[in-house]
Amino acid sequence: MSPIVGVQKRIEQSGAETVGVAFHCPETSEEWLIHPDTEFHAASTMKVGVLIELFRQAELGLVRLDDRLTIRNEFASLLDGSPFCVTEEDDADPSFFRRIGEEETLLNLAVPMITLSSNFATNLLVARLGADQINATMVRIGAEGLKVRRGVEDGKAFQAGLNNTATARALMTLAAGMLRREIVSPAASEAMIDILLQQIHRNCLPAKLPPGARVAHKTGWNSGICHDFGIVFPETGSPYALAVLTKGLDEYTSGPELIADISSIIYHARFS
Repeated sequence: MSPIVGVQKRIEQSGAETVGVAFHCPETSEEWLIHPDTEFHAASTMKVGVLIELFRQAELGLVRLDDRLTIRNEFASLLDGSPFCVTEEDDADPSFFRRIGEEETLLNLAVPMITLSSNFATNLLVARLGADQINATMVRIGAEGLKVRRGVEDGKAFQAGLNNTATARALMTLAAGMLRREIVSPAASEAMIDILLQQIHRNCLPAKLPPGARVAHKTGWNSGICHDFGIVFPETGSPYALAVLTKGLDEYTSGPELIADISSIIYHARFS
């Protein structure tokens, strides 16, 4: 039985301004959607777009995963090209701030970008790979609802409304494509899933699932915004892609709680 009624009821109870939900199971072709094309500030969900572009360029030989970048805290604003820095207090991973001037491989930047949600690593990779190239790749793979225009903490661009945006459908499309091993290549999809499985921020999609369920996912949060999306591998049964995007709830309390509840409703409706 579809859990969509239970999900809608929980959303109504939450008091959220807007919630987008997109579910897809490639094996059964089941799909459930609630406001799938509503546009949200992407927050850190855009970092999966960066990850995909890294593996795409590596597949084409444009970069190598073991190429090295110098760690510099200076980036160009999308608005006018003026320099800005990322700040340690706004970054979930402080490690790169202690390594200015050192070098690190592209892959070793990509992993904490996902698992720890490092803003510093994200901006280094966006500067190397190119925001336009990342955005064009999202369009090519059918996830045009994820618009990656810039890195993070670009205050001038933010004030001008030049933001990365996402829809639940686009993020579900990325997760489902990886699950089908169709994003970049089978080997690249597998490698990206392995990275997403290492996610340490687990208070959203995985929080209320059984211990045996595995979730390869990426969270994102900002003021009044909380998102999570990825692949749920149940203890038994078919894995599925799920994206839940929320606006208007506390990003540390009620937002994660709603996402965890939606994830649990869907899981137990399918496997209980």
